[in-house]
Amino acid sequence: MSTETEQQPQRERSIIYIITVVVLVILAVIAVITFLSARQAAQATDKAEEFIALAEENGIDISLSPQQIAGVLGEDGGGVCANPNDALSRAVLFERLTNGAAGPGQRPVIAESRLLQGQLLIIETYCPDELEEFQQFVDDLQLSDGNGS
Repeated sequence: MSTETEQQPQRERSIIYIITVVVLVILAVIAVITFLSARQAAQATDKAEEFIALAEENGIDISLSPQQIAGVLGEDGGGVCANPNDALSRAVLFERLTNGAAGPGQRPVIAESRLLQGQLLIIETYCPDELEEFQQFVDDLQLSDGNGS
């Protein structure tokens, strides 16, 4: 039986141990970030599927995949749910409910109620706590039902 004596100095072994620990910590951080990202993507896709089902129940045909919707709305509704009831968001909505002209030719119109259906469904799915106030705001608008009335 023969025993070999260690030929590496202690300092060299310590450097190898430190490098190994640092690499393992970096790999663990990458694994945690990847896991959290995958979980967020799965939650966003679940919400998108819920939104598509709700839209189809209301007679709206969504031709986008859940992944495309999840890419835009994320898991929290994105820009739609950021502050749907604040003054700036409502001003942007009013700006979009116009005749399409620019500058002095731009005029408000009586828009069809279906133009706001998608936004209402997004708010219902992603930020239901904002729905009641936004629904009241929409109900106060003068909208057409699309049949010329």
